[in-house]
Amino acid sequence: MSTDSARHKRRLLPGFGLTLGITLTLLSVVVLLPLTLLVLRAAEMSWEEFKVAAFSRRALSAYRVSFVTALAAAVLVTVSGTLVAWVLERYDFPGRRALDALVDLPFALPTAVAGIALTALYGPTGPIGVPLEAMGIKVAYTHIGITLALAFVGLPFVVRTVQPVLEELEPELEEAAACLGATRMQTVVRVLFPALQPALIAGFALAFARGVGEYGSVIFIAGNLPMKTEIAPLLVVIRLEEFDYQGAAAIASVMLAGSFAALALVHFASVKLRRAMEAT
Repeated sequence: MSTDSARHKRRLLPGFGLTLGITLTLLSVVVLLPLTLLVLRAAEMSWEEFKVAAFSRRALSAYRVSFVTALAAAVLVTVSGTLVAWVLERYDFPGRRALDALVDLPFALPTAVAGIALTALYGPTGPIGVPLEAMGIKVAYTHIGITLALAFVGLPFVVRTVQPVLEELEPELEEAAACLGATRMQTVVRVLFPALQPALIAGFALAFARGVGEYGSVIFIAGNLPMKTEIAPLLVVIRLEEFDYQGAAAIASVMLAGSFAALALVHFASVKLRRAMEAT
């Protein structure tokens, strides 16, 4: 019986060896090989050379700007993206489909166009930048502007991750919780959040990862002042323009390691939180 069952399963999924080989080849060529070459290029440097290139004051400042603003933007879009997904899934109103399609605009829009638009909007002479500066709030050429640009490109990741979960989550669960006397906050914490938690963490991680490596939408609104608003991807480009390929590889490898560490931390926190909620 067991042999027949195994043969039946193999027939249900034909071509496993071929498809696995193609998958591994594509992943190796598209992902693993470039990353490996990047690390090998940085490894050609001595430790002292690597330290000077990757951990200079300017590089450390650029890392801080990139990771801190990406983290802030990821938190912002996790909250706002969940609200957008909730409105799109739980309410029917005129223009709902147009709004739903508008969410995907940052995916299709060139990031440089987004950066120019945000700068024109929030700049010193922009229609929103002028009244904000009158109130003492400067957006363009500050960390706030960088965070807004990263939120713009990261929002669709959260919306499209949370939306399918809300679609599968029956509204009757919320109605049942209300009938049992639960408050709205108790319904959110005890009914909605456990179901949405994996999607929220996945959307947060995707938005954060996109923000760390974002370039086009940021350089116009950031101001690119060294030690203040210069992002790490821009510093990599500057090193390449200076023909300092090893220096660029060193900075890029540190960003790669930081991104992997952050994603691993998010995954670990997700597993621990899921186990804690299952235990309760």
